[in-house]
Amino acid sequence: MTSQLKHLLKLPDYLASIALFALMVVTFSDVMLRSVLNAPIEAGADLTRLLMTITVFAVMPALSARGGQISVDLLDDIFQNWGLSRLRDGLVNLLCGGVLFWPAERVWVLAERSRSYGDVMEYLGMPVHYVAWFIALFTALTAVAMIGRGIACLFFPAWLEKHSV
Repeated sequence: MTSQLKHLLKLPDYLASIALFALMVVTFSDVMLRSVLNAPIEAGADLTRLLMTITVFAVMPALSARGGQISVDLLDDIFQNWGLSRLRDGLVNLLCGGVLFWPAERVWVLAERSRSYGDVMEYLGMPVHYVAWFIALFTALTAVAMIGRGIACLFFPAWLEKHSV
């Protein structure tokens, strides 16, 4: 894989990192301005919502493709003893990926409704449907990533091991 392609695939991670840093700066500035000058940032709530959305949803596809979700390992010993870990991981990823298409579709419908109503953020004046489209798109990409990981777990485990982080 070329260096340029690696950076392109890391673009959502970079975007989320920048958004997280901006969120930290906005929050710090808002608290300081509120405490010292009694003058909070008026658009602070809108900026916080927007930056949190970018931070969370931008990394979901890459995180899911890497298998980086938090998991509880209560039954891992049972599945490993029976040699079913790969089957379990593959089926869980396929199921979760398939299920994620439903919220992606629902958020898209809500985005279209918001667009038709002309909803905008209170202080920024940014149309709300852009944020909802972002959430829907990245949720759908997460679903595709999880389905791809599920297929890889079931049918290409050597490739998945080779390309794991």
